Amino acid sequence: MIQDYKDCFNVVLNSVVDGVFTVDKNWKITCFNRAAEAITKVPRGEAIGKRCSEVLRASICESDCALKRTMETGIPIVCKPIYIIDAHGDRIPLSISTALLKDGKGDVIGGVETFRDLSLVEELRKELRGRHVFADIISRNKRMLQLFDIMPEIAVSESTVLLEGESGTGKELFARAIHNLSARKTGPLITVNCGALPDTLLESELFGYKAGAFTDAKKDKPGRFALAEGGTIFLDEIGDVSTALQVKLLRVLEEKVYEPLGSTRSVKADIRIITASNKNLFELVGKEEFRQDLYYRINIIKIVIPPLRDRREDIPLLIDYFIGKFNRLRGKNIINASPQSLAVLVKHDYPGNVRELENIIEHAFILCSQGMIEPHHLPEYLLPQDQRAYLSPSSWLSFKELEANFLRTVLERNAWNRQAAARELGIHKTTMYRKIKALGIDIPPKSSKNATK
Repeated sequence: MIQDYKDCFNVVLNSVVDGVFTVDKNWKITCFNRAAEAITKVPRGEAIGKRCSEVLRASICESDCALKRTMETGIPIVCKPIYIIDAHGDRIPLSISTALLKDGKGDVIGGVETFRDLSLVEELRKELRGRHVFADIISRNKRMLQLFDIMPEIAVSESTVLLEGESGTGKELFARAIHNLSARKTGPLITVNCGALPDTLLESELFGYKAGAFTDAKKDKPGRFALAEGGTIFLDEIGDVSTALQVKLLRVLEEKVYEPLGSTRSVKADIRIITASNKNLFELVGKEEFRQDLYYRINIIKIVIPPLRDRREDIPLLIDYFIGKFNRLRGKNIINASPQSLAVLVKHDYPGNVRELENIIEHAFILCSQGMIEPHHLPEYLLPQDQRAYLSPSSWLSFKELEANFLRTVLERNAWNRQAAARELGIHKTTMYRKIKALGIDIPPKSSKNATK
């Protein structure tokens, strides 16, 4: 019986993806699982019996050993970031947790440490640092860059994600980025627009059905959950799902099982779920239009994508991207938008967000054969009827005036703090100072004390 227990323990220990080792009171390793071997590149036979500092060679071994602190105080440490040097001499970033190791009588006999390899997260962060492009998402906006920074951690987790943002902000791009950076990237990504189908059709679309489930069901049909097996399912506009169907979605989230229509047997679902809504689901919960239990189940990680009108500094970047895209698709060689066109485009509020800007550039490509996109190539609705004269050459702003107006807007948004404005634009502070001087922008006296902080 004891041998069976030990065998079971070893199977479980060697099945987990985190490295695990235990030490006795003399700091000698007594247990070293398979994941610990893979992360440290040290075979188990070489690790057992050695002091843990000789095997891990961690950044905190000499100065602030987490396991030592736990064994002295009895207080566990959770998810402390460190790095180790593996057997090949490579620096490996880890997240470690420690706890006391006790025998059956409750006496302390040593300590246990678990550690997780953060190399993938670090590689993704290094790749993205200093760039304005994340997957197919383009931004230099501070809030968006903060989202870029946490996306690697979100991607490598298995948690359910809720994306909230207005229509056209790029929620599907975020869902695709999360899937492509996750461990499920080799599996399928299945997208379902929950607002595009009536409830009865949506249920069969999601869960599938068995032959004979209804009149026209001649043969079995797999649903989107079945098609997403081993991958990710993206439920867009989940706020439009009826409360009756919300109950069934809740079961999938809680129990990872569902039943096809006409079936009496439950099917297991090995999938990650990402949801999205252009509505404020918390407000819908207050109105009893969305189930509270389902809201908290899908709201494990919430990403709020800002609308384009709140990140106008991205408009020139996006225009450049879409011009490049349509040049390739249409075989044209449009250089850019003229300063006058850019003035019109930066001023617009974009109720349709990034999707609307893309449509505007596509419209311009139809009318513009070469050179630069001029105001008369843009849709007329961009200016009210009584302001159409703005499109005439006599009222066009110079590029210098346009740049000064844009820079002044960014400074005002940052309370005239030049360093903060430089960070938002992704430029060095000396470049910001030089532009302010060259464009003749006056910093208000009341803001001068805080302008460089």
